[in-house]
Amino acid sequence: METILLQSLLQNSYEATEAYRTLKTNVQLLGKHNKVIAVTSVQPGEGKSTVNLNLAAALAEGNNKVLFIDADMRKSVLEGRLKIDKKIMGLSDWLAGICKGKDILYATEVPGLQVIFAGTVPPKPTELLDNEMFGKLIEVSKNAYDYIIIDTPPLGTVIDAAIIAKYCDGMILLVSAGDVSYKEVRKVKKQIEKTNCRLLGYILNKVTSKKKGYYYKNNRY
Repeated sequence: METILLQSLLQNSYEATEAYRTLKTNVQLLGKHNKVIAVTSVQPGEGKSTVNLNLAAALAEGNNKVLFIDADMRKSVLEGRLKIDKKIMGLSDWLAGICKGKDILYATEVPGLQVIFAGTVPPKPTELLDNEMFGKLIEVSKNAYDYIIIDTPPLGTVIDAAIIAKYCDGMILLVSAGDVSYKEVRKVKKQIEKTNCRLLGYILNKVTSKKKGYYYKNNRY
């Protein structure tokens, strides 16, 4: 299995590390029956993919086996930010029958964390997700991993996250402070409720605290 280095996307400052550990603890307190978790947002650019990847890395710290799936096949940002200069086979390629399952699974420098990238941008990503193959992938993975974190496209712009939700134990909504309105968040919350997938909670991202002190310095998560 090939190894992909994620160091350029993993937040290593003290404040960020502590914030992700707190987020990890909150996820674990939801109970072990919530092991397949999708994270969506209202709109693009809220920092969802970076937060999701760091959450997956934090969960892997406790000797957990974690699978991170980039299911944003429309506009994935991870491969570009990692500056991977070769062809990466990913979720879309496997769902389309172009490659085998072993070809899309990548190890990372984080012990216990493995990644499936989004793959080639398909002409009809919704149709690829809405078939039994994606469901089979999740079912097989549930037997091999302690947690599965799925990065979905923003539910405020496309319906893909609602399709993914039916295969998940729960969903988390990431909200970028000051970038989206209460009305927009409420609309996406209602969309999640329609999927019958449990809304586990919210992540408030890009928060700058005005409080002074060691624990609040430059805290954006």
